[in-house]
Amino acid sequence: MPNTYTQIYIQAIFAVKGRHNLIQDEWKNDLFAYIGGLINNLGQKTIIVNGYRNHVHLFFEFKPVTNLSELIKKVKANASKYMNDKRYSPGRFEWQEGYSAFSYSQSHINNVFKYIQNQEEHHRKKTFKEEYISFLKLYNIPYDEKYFFEWNE
Repeated sequence: MPNTYTQIYIQAIFAVKGRHNLIQDEWKNDLFAYIGGLINNLGQKTIIVNGYRNHVHLFFEFKPVTNLSELIKKVKANASKYMNDKRYSPGRFEWQEGYSAFSYSQSHINNVFKYIQNQEEHHRKKTFKEEYISFLKLYNIPYDEKYFFEWNE
């Protein structure tokens, strides 16, 4: 798009259906690299993809060539297909419905990158549910817990 300039950084988070711990150490880097490639192939610029056993954080420069909901829908659908084709998970692999997304300024890139990079260490202290609620509170997003992901804790 000529004469269109944007600088939008998004962190998106979504969870494994049922919030089961299906993301395993042996192949998680392959999954995260695949998701990063999907984001790039959809016209965006991946900064980092990482997560923990039951959820994924995506951090990318968002280019408004599509809407965010469609982008996340495509990433989740293709990542599910990848997981099922690779047979990484016993049974059919799916992501839960929904996601969350938060925007950041350029000055926050390093901090967000480090936060996402250190997911394993971070989740030694805090559950995904605690993390998720803390994001919603930090960004003053009203929520109703009945619409949250399914929690198997």
